Amino acid sequence: MEYEFETLAVRSGIHRSQFNEHSDAVYLTSSFVFESAAQAAARFRGEEPGNIYARFTNPTVTSFQERLAALEGAEACVATSSGMSAILACAMGLLGAGDHIISSRSIFGSTVQLFGNIMKRFGVETSFVSASDVSEWEKAVKPNTRLFFVETPSNPLMELSDISALSEIARKAGAKLAVDNCFCTPAIQRPIELGADIVIHSATKYLDGQGRVLGGAVLGSNESMEGVKNFLRTAGPTMSAFNAWVFLKGMETLKIRMDAQSRAALEIAQWLESQPGIGRVYYPWLSSHPQHALAKRQQSSGGAIVSFEVEGGREAAWKVVDSTRMISITANLGDTKSTITHPATTTHGRISPEARAAAGIGEGLLRLAVGLESVEDIRKDLSRGLS
Repeated sequence: MEYEFETLAVRSGIHRSQFNEHSDAVYLTSSFVFESAAQAAARFRGEEPGNIYARFTNPTVTSFQERLAALEGAEACVATSSGMSAILACAMGLLGAGDHIISSRSIFGSTVQLFGNIMKRFGVETSFVSASDVSEWEKAVKPNTRLFFVETPSNPLMELSDISALSEIARKAGAKLAVDNCFCTPAIQRPIELGADIVIHSATKYLDGQGRVLGGAVLGSNESMEGVKNFLRTAGPTMSAFNAWVFLKGMETLKIRMDAQSRAALEIAQWLESQPGIGRVYYPWLSSHPQHALAKRQQSSGGAIVSFEVEGGREAAWKVVDSTRMISITANLGDTKSTITHPATTTHGRISPEARAAAGIGEGLLRLAVGLESVEDIRKDLSRGLS
């Protein structure tokens, strides 16, 4: 039977124990007992399905993987300890020395560091190109290109990449397209339906929804995920069973939260556009967004992140941040509580000034993650620093 998204978010991935519990169970154990030496050998050889050791098999983690795969429309999911470990597992599982990545330059600062510095030490080169100019991706293709990587919308400027167009270029190049779907989640955007091969999540954000635990995930075809699974089994950037249980509960309300927070974000974005002292507002559902039409094709709403430039540079931007009394000053996002951060000195503070400038991240830029508070209260909180 085919179920709708809301039903899958609540019902998929449930495997009841002998106690026939109604809520998802959490299995806090490091290892699993075998009925015999022969069964242990068969499981380690992969001849018999079943749990072995919690570094790479756990029933609660399996439930999380199955539920997220159902929501994204993927064959397989590999859960990891954080969003960054998911990107690492994807790269290490699919690439080797001598391979080449083409990545949008409009990505999270730690991802820039991972591709530009750490993976480079292992012989994997990365070319950084425009998120939105498809021609730059075509020109950057090399015979050894194996992976395209995008965040769409991007962090923090909400720049969009045309997933369908990039999937065609990647396919012709013999490469796989990986899409970081953290900002939208499958409640708003399903990259695999648009042609992507791989979807990556920081589950820490909206999949949890309440800022409680860390986790990540890589999704794709069974074939694509084989190398990622092998990397996880050996290297062990593992999602804990407790965190998987928290994410399972979070996903039950994912659609409701994303719908409500997206509506509130659009109201805030429209209000910010009318405020004096604001240079520009970045939000895909605004008609002023240069890729508004693409957003309408790829997404069902604009999401909950609104970035905006405050005239007056860092001093003026910090004044807005420091004048808030309710909004949380933190670099995390995806929470039911609204958060605000200054990307140039936090999320993108470790990359070079030249790289920040190339990515369009100025000193006056702020990123607001809209939560579930009253829209009027969020506006009042921002107004203190803007007045």
